[in-house]
Amino acid sequence: MSTFDDRERAEEARYALDQETQFKINARRNKLLGLWTADLLGLKDADAEAYAKAVVIADLEEAGDDDVVRKVRGDLEKAGIVRTDVQIREEMARLLPVAREQVINDIKG
Repeated sequence: MSTFDDRERAEEARYALDQETQFKINARRNKLLGLWTADLLGLKDADAEAYAKAVVIADLEEAGDDDVVRKVRGDLEKAGIVRTDVQIREEMARLLPVAREQVINDIKG
């Protein structure tokens, strides 16, 4: 029975690690999206970093990406910059593999 228990614990640990890694990848993607948006808004240095952090925090409002898209689109619209949800989601899709590579490299050290 202990072999089964060991396997079960190992699977649970692997699942938890996979979930944590995916969370980090999504957070990194959102940070990169925030930096992309900050550039469009003309924000630099600390202001750009602060904006990127706000985008990451916006993702904690609800499950999925809709909260992030709403924030970015709304902030761009306030600045008179038009980007559709589709364009924002395309940028998110473009940034996802970049974020994945960065997080994996961070994990590897």
